[in-house]
Amino acid sequence: MPRFSVIVPAYQVQAYLHACLESVLAQSYPDFEVIVVDDCSPDACGAIADEFAALDPRVRVLGLPRNEGLGPARNAGMERAGGDYLVFLDGDDTLTPHALRGIADRLKETGEPDVLVYDYARTYWTGETVRNQAAAHLTEQGPAPFRLADRPGLLRLLMVAWNKAVRREFAEREGLVFPPGHYEDTPWTYPVLMTAGSVATLDRVCVHYRQRLRGSILGTPSERHLDVFTQYDRVFAFLDARVETHPESAAELARWRPLLYRRMADHLTTVYTHPDRVPRSLRAEFLRRARVHCRRHRVPGAPAPLPVRLRHALLRLGLRRTYATLRLASALRRRTAKVTRALLRTARTGALRLHYRVQRCLPLRADRAVFAVEGNRGYGRDPGALEEAFRRLAPHVRTAWAADPAHHHTVPPDTRRLTPGTAAHWKALARSRYLVCDAAFEPGLVRRRGQILVQTQAGTPLKHMGLDLQERPGAARGTDFARLLREAGTWDYVVSANRHSTLTWERVHPGGWTTLEYGQPRTDVLQRATAADVARLRETLGIPEGTVAILYAPTHRDYRRTQRAALDLERVVRRLGPRFTVLARAHPAHGGAFTASGGRVLDVGDHPHVETLCLASDALVTDYSSLMFDYAALDRPIVLHADEPEAYEAVRGTYVDLRSFPPGLIARDEDELIGVFAGGDWRGARSTRLRAAFRERFCPYDDGRAADRVVHRVVLGESGLPPVVPLAERRPAPSAAAALVRTPLTTVPQPAGPRTVTDSL
Repeated sequence: MPRFSVIVPAYQVQAYLHACLESVLAQSYPDFEVIVVDDCSPDACGAIADEFAALDPRVRVLGLPRNEGLGPARNAGMERAGGDYLVFLDGDDTLTPHALRGIADRLKETGEPDVLVYDYARTYWTGETVRNQAAAHLTEQGPAPFRLADRPGLLRLLMVAWNKAVRREFAEREGLVFPPGHYEDTPWTYPVLMTAGSVATLDRVCVHYRQRLRGSILGTPSERHLDVFTQYDRVFAFLDARVETHPESAAELARWRPLLYRRMADHLTTVYTHPDRVPRSLRAEFLRRARVHCRRHRVPGAPAPLPVRLRHALLRLGLRRTYATLRLASALRRRTAKVTRALLRTARTGALRLHYRVQRCLPLRADRAVFAVEGNRGYGRDPGALEEAFRRLAPHVRTAWAADPAHHHTVPPDTRRLTPGTAAHWKALARSRYLVCDAAFEPGLVRRRGQILVQTQAGTPLKHMGLDLQERPGAARGTDFARLLREAGTWDYVVSANRHSTLTWERVHPGGWTTLEYGQPRTDVLQRATAADVARLRETLGIPEGTVAILYAPTHRDYRRTQRAALDLERVVRRLGPRFTVLARAHPAHGGAFTASGGRVLDVGDHPHVETLCLASDALVTDYSSLMFDYAALDRPIVLHADEPEAYEAVRGTYVDLRSFPPGLIARDEDELIGVFAGGDWRGARSTRLRAAFRERFCPYDDGRAADRVVHRVVLGESGLPPVVPLAERRPAPSAAAALVRTPLTTVPQPAGPRTVTDSL
């Protein structure tokens, strides 16, 4: 008996069925069966399902002799299901990676409930993924499992079958089946939740709900949308029948009627106002039937905000023309507000430009400096290190940090906070002598005579940048190269970490600026940290004492429309055992966390300071992120998980051949990566030798005084700069793993097959 029976009805979804079934068969949790119900589809759905069944014995195909509809097709799949739990998936949707494993774990944690409700996200043709807006009802805080009476907010979720795992024995005992017709999920979902003896939730996106441009059932005008009335009649009939068969629960069932009425009224309003559902010729009929249903099932005192009650009243009274007039007035009000906001924005922009022009006519302030990072994010990176050095070595210069208000809390109290786009921000840009940034400066900025613009760049370049992207259109993504050249022409200084960076920046950002090859300022904190600092940081992040913390920080992939994690982090820590913890930091372009934070996988994607994460970790796992150059300054192990090297090289390209000059060991897949850490090779002699050569080339000046040298040169005008500490004399930052070097690790099962660790991809 499998753990899950995944039931996939298929009708005219031939373009999407491959992706649907592949998403199921690729799950890391293997204990399932897939029942594909070919609902007499006129396209190639049946043939596609047969192909999958021939390749994988877990796939079974059930062909119906005639088209029955989505509900009966699911019923046919349920009759042949043998799994502990039923999981429904439409043929044009997909499961997210490791979804079944997450569901199985949650079911075990909550004592095998009758129903587990999990989350979904809508996916659009643009690649955009938008999570369910009502996800707050799925929080896992509090006791679990529970009854619906304890969490009635679950009835506010989308009433669909594919966001739940239902225990098969429970469904069979209660006689729960799908009715025919459209909106068949409605009379299934309400009874499932209201009769379940135990319910649990999983706050995780397990299904990607595809938003098709055309061809979907709910996006096709048809008289079948009138089925919604019959389906709600079935819901209320279920309540009446339940009261007769279970009189002891009459009071509990009665409490659901007001909420069900409100949900019905909201649903009818949605169907009526949706432009792609009810044909124009049937709109009067729809409203007439809606009036009858609202009067039939209305329960006085159903709580709702005033605008909602007004809509319900118009629906109940059947005032079609009044409803249409109010909708038109509302649309006109929204359009007027939109135009007004646009005019106000235009006026504000013009006023700010005039304000900036006036401020540029006033004298420069030699004691003012403005700092910022890419995206107007929080305090940190190279500008943050320089700002701290400004305050320490040149206290006569008053510093300011430009960041969005959400990041103001990261700015030190002695530093002025500026909000980009405000009059104060433009005044500071016009009057300050020093402007420091690690990306393009503010659009519209005019460099004044006497101003000093310091560009720190975003670290040592690994992937192609600047003008080199002209040959990489997939990575350039509409880069304005003319503007790039104009921007570089305004810089006075560019901070460089090493000779490689100097040669690269001078080629890809040509200009008349001066190179300051002094080291990477943001690595200064890595050199100055003490053992007490590291211990405090690890405690703050929740890293268990005595464990090896692995920082996993992959880069953005330009050739993917949507980003994904290349590693199953839960599986990695499970295979490695309790002595390892993973700090997972997704790239900002990833659009969210790799996995839910918990156990020995800690999501640190929102942590404002990556330098802190470096100090708190004992090893770095990355692919093509330039963070490897910063981390090398710590002299701690680095392991490359080099998946898809050919694709990355073809689209983005790299300046450093990691095949011949890696910062540490290279793992070509997940099992090999697990073997590197399980066998201790990650901190062995070979890893140390590779890292030493890498540091000699890319970290010659990272001795903790790079920012000081910049300030001494740019602000204080000194020629005698703090000398560079030779690489061999530097004190490595203390690592928590140092105490574990002589401690034998827990025995970890090795991956099946031969394991090899190579220096080539």
